Amino acid sequence: MSAEKFTILQLGHPHLRLIARNVENIKSDNIQNFIDDLLHYVSEVNGMGISAPQVDHSLRLFIMSSKPNTRYPHAPSMQPTVIINPEIISVAKKVEKDWEGCLSVPSIRALVPRHPSIIARYTTRNGEQVEATYSGFLARVFQHELDHLNGIVFIDRVEDNHDMMAEQEWLKLISQR
Repeated sequence: MSAEKFTILQLGHPHLRLIARNVENIKSDNIQNFIDDLLHYVSEVNGMGISAPQVDHSLRLFIMSSKPNTRYPHAPSMQPTVIINPEIISVAKKVEKDWEGCLSVPSIRALVPRHPSIIARYTTRNGEQVEATYSGFLARVFQHELDHLNGIVFIDRVEDNHDMMAEQEWLKLISQR
């Protein structure tokens, strides 16, 4: 599938609420081509990350692709990273609220409680097992994308409806920082 054929599923689509299946044959041409297309697509849509379920593929796979942009001017820069069959093996005991948005829930931003640091285990596109520590914004992105693999969207984690706002208002708020 070429990147041009991807459509991001929107809130309300029933496939966003399904638990994705494990990726079994990581080195297959189908999976490797899908990864290439998803890497291209996340760059096209200027996302901090994107999960396979968001483009209607039931696979436990996502891309982390943090970089500063108009929505997240203080985001750290990282090389796009392919995360396959991820799990969180340790978390900070506390949680912190910070702003999130989602390509599947356009025009809404919300304060979402997340662990500020995590230790994760996943497989790379080359089949290597990796254990990595993420903190701050990158920990948030990892948890957000992992939620997609479990049929959860960020607004499910919002504790109070007053912690949500239209993106237009949110952009005004961050421009004042």
